[in-house]
Amino acid sequence: MNRFIKVLPVYTVSFGLLLALVGHSAQAQDTEEEIIITSTHVAGNIYMLQGYGGNIGASIGEDGIVLIDDQFAKVAEKITTALDSLGGGKLRFVLNTHWHGDHTGGNEIFGKTATIVAHENVRKRLTVEQKQFERVIPAKAKEGWPVITFSSSLSIHFNGEEIEVIHFPHGHTDGDAVIFFPESNVIHTGDIMFSGMFPFVDLDHGGDVALLTVDVEKLIEMAPEGVKIIPGHGPLSTIDELKLYLTMLKETSATIQAGIDSGKTIEEIQAAGLDEKWSSWNWSFITTEKWIATVHRSLTQ
Repeated sequence: MNRFIKVLPVYTVSFGLLLALVGHSAQAQDTEEEIIITSTHVAGNIYMLQGYGGNIGASIGEDGIVLIDDQFAKVAEKITTALDSLGGGKLRFVLNTHWHGDHTGGNEIFGKTATIVAHENVRKRLTVEQKQFERVIPAKAKEGWPVITFSSSLSIHFNGEEIEVIHFPHGHTDGDAVIFFPESNVIHTGDIMFSGMFPFVDLDHGGDVALLTVDVEKLIEMAPEGVKIIPGHGPLSTIDELKLYLTMLKETSATIQAGIDSGKTIEEIQAAGLDEKWSSWNWSFITTEKWIATVHRSLTQ
């Protein structure tokens, strides 16, 4: 067991990407030609790719490539080109951090040749129709299904390190996985972390704000000194940004809980707003008003 396991007991976002964040196919206001995949060297063999959807992690080395999430089918070719420019090799595994379409949209392309790995709840959701915000999300084609699943954790020994995949229950969804690269000292959080942004918490599919807070606390306890963090959304981050994210979760939840305890309606709590220091965390999909509504529902349901 590696050290990670031992500890266990204002962005511009297109309309298409907003749909993507909740699992729908992106309806192209952004054309494929306009989308650019950028890559950042994180540490060791690990890179972060950004473009159209959740942040991608990639381990690239002598054994080939492990991809963490895969955005959308429409940009699969561009992702492949970006990987080739970083040294390439055969794509061996795709690890899905959860089921949402901006993290699994490329499964049906990459799954034709690579092995898809995810938490068992991710497979359950991808193999059948889902409903989100009164929209129907079709089941994925079989090529896009995870073929290796796990309930709590698994390891992949690849490119000189034991890649640890650990389930964090009922935070962002009911199928979240965090990916640890111990030798490289890198963590990919999936959507357990939105760096510098109010997060989308999928309450209809197992998410819970209080339990997300617990997950982030646990993640901070597990993170070694100097770790680099690839968040689900936002820039490459450090433990300081993760701690600030935890502070936001705790303080905004406490403000909303105080309003509930005093008998205020959700409209009154929204009108009062949050501490000004969190104003920059407001963005086009999860506004301050929507974040308050999410926390209120999570605390009262």
